[in-house]
Amino acid sequence: MNATAVLLAPRRRARPARGLRTAVRPLARSLTYTRLLHLLIVNALPALLIFVAGGFAPAMAATALCLLVAGAVPGMRVVEGVQARLLFPRGEGAGHVGERPSAGWGERLRLMVWLEVRLVLGSGVTMLCVWLPTLAEISWGGEVPPGLGFLPQTRDWWAWLSPLPLLALYGAVLGAGAVMARLAVPLLGPSPAERLAALEARTEELLERTRLARELHDSIGHALTVAVLQAGAARAAGDAAFTQRALGAIEETGRAALEDLERVLGVLREPGSAARGRPGLDRAERLFASARAAGAEVTVRVDGALDALPGPVSREAYRMTQEALTNALRHAGPVPVEVVFTVDTRALTLDFTNPLPPDARPFPGGGTGLRGLRERAAVLGGSATAGARDGRWRLRVRLPLEALRETGK
Repeated sequence: MNATAVLLAPRRRARPARGLRTAVRPLARSLTYTRLLHLLIVNALPALLIFVAGGFAPAMAATALCLLVAGAVPGMRVVEGVQARLLFPRGEGAGHVGERPSAGWGERLRLMVWLEVRLVLGSGVTMLCVWLPTLAEISWGGEVPPGLGFLPQTRDWWAWLSPLPLLALYGAVLGAGAVMARLAVPLLGPSPAERLAALEARTEELLERTRLARELHDSIGHALTVAVLQAGAARAAGDAAFTQRALGAIEETGRAALEDLERVLGVLREPGSAARGRPGLDRAERLFASARAAGAEVTVRVDGALDALPGPVSREAYRMTQEALTNALRHAGPVPVEVVFTVDTRALTLDFTNPLPPDARPFPGGGTGLRGLRERAAVLGGSATAGARDGRWRLRVRLPLEALRETGK
């Protein structure tokens, strides 16, 4: 751009109107007047006590004492929380302010501080709402109220300062309302311990949902795998008797999957009932029967007492067994599967071994089941290893028992 263009280009002017609109915008917001009402309403009690106590100072002292007593009442936190949540703009979280009564003296003390700060700021704003407009009115020749004789009596001199009291009142109202909103969360909100407890509860909820997703994957995946293999075998066999047996196996497996699905949906509807109705290793025989019906030759050996296992270990071991059999059927087909359960004083060990046919092809989504097995084992402090060797696939899971027995689970 040359010099001529620079000279002829229109100059950008400052936009004081934009700053003025920003400054007066709070006047058009209902939040400003809500905060002002929140500060003014606290003066109702001292206004009544003035006639009893015989003066402003005794009334304020009596009000402060009454608020300290009110702060010790647990339900007062809920009452103040309902009002404090109105101090926040719509759509902004108030940090769960005052959602429940005070649970201890720590919360009661914070509530007392909140009530006293509200009294001090509310009284100050109330006096400013009375005296600052009075000072502005003086500039127009009004009579000087008693006690303000020290002010200049010259109208011309005071007229130049007439807007200042109103501006000061405007700033005081906005500032005091913002201070109360800023103090609401630390004084009426949850304590650090409560926030930690809420975070832990949320984490437990997410972990539970993840576990339910794994259970649906294991149960529905097993049922679909058995149904696909049975249907394919029945179509290839062309035998009516075999088809009837295959349909019976599909029906039984589907019914079990529907039971699992209904239980999981029940847990989602009623949190806290996660372990209700979850099968353990005592019901593992139906998994073996389902795999045998799909054509696999399943041999089972148990070393130890399965009925002595802690509930969490037995339930997770059932799902691991289900996933192991599903993976064997899905990736290797109806092949012989060896299952060994070993229980001792320290751990439960699950061993699954099956041959891998040369033309075995992985199904879509391969790897998800093994990752779920490792996650299940890790939750209980155990481990899961899997791999192919000498044409055979072996999955080994070890779940420790000592820690669970010590905690009484």
